[in-house]
Amino acid sequence: MLNCSELADRMFDNNEKHPLSIIPPPDELEFRQSAGASVDLRLGRWFRSMKQSNLHILDLAKSEEDTRFTKEHFVPFDQPFVLHPGKFVLGITLEWIRLPGDLAGYVTGKSSLGRRGLIIETAAGVQPGFAGCLTLELANVGEIPVKLVPGMKICQVFLHKTNTINPNASSQFKGSRKPSLGFIK
Repeated sequence: MLNCSELADRMFDNNEKHPLSIIPPPDELEFRQSAGASVDLRLGRWFRSMKQSNLHILDLAKSEEDTRFTKEHFVPFDQPFVLHPGKFVLGITLEWIRLPGDLAGYVTGKSSLGRRGLIIETAAGVQPGFAGCLTLELANVGEIPVKLVPGMKICQVFLHKTNTINPNASSQFKGSRKPSLGFIK
């Protein structure tokens, strides 16, 4: 796993052969001085929720178009998105990231939010060569509605070197800027 100093070298060194990109980037001085091993990411402004539907079952064996039973929401920076108890929504990171072919990542929710009932699960791994905003799976398992504000720190990504370089890795989510269900393979 790379520490913040090594990550900063990958992000801010113009001579780096395989640069790591996070846009907008964290403050370089603050980032280099942190003792952590992760990069905090913020909540973006796009959400996707499930619609009330006459479907009596969602067949996971079929890869269906998500616009039929989901609704897209855009939330301005000065407005909250309220996630009620027992509800689930897809969100997106504000930051756009590009991993070089020799780095992979794992995204986790911030434990301080989890302790308040907000569970943030993402696709556990971010593949080498990924570029885009990360989709976040947000669920309120608490008893009180949770106010989500675009721009708040929502998750963290841990990055590590891989043994092989794969600059052409592919993902159905590569280049995404809005959350989507994706297709089941």
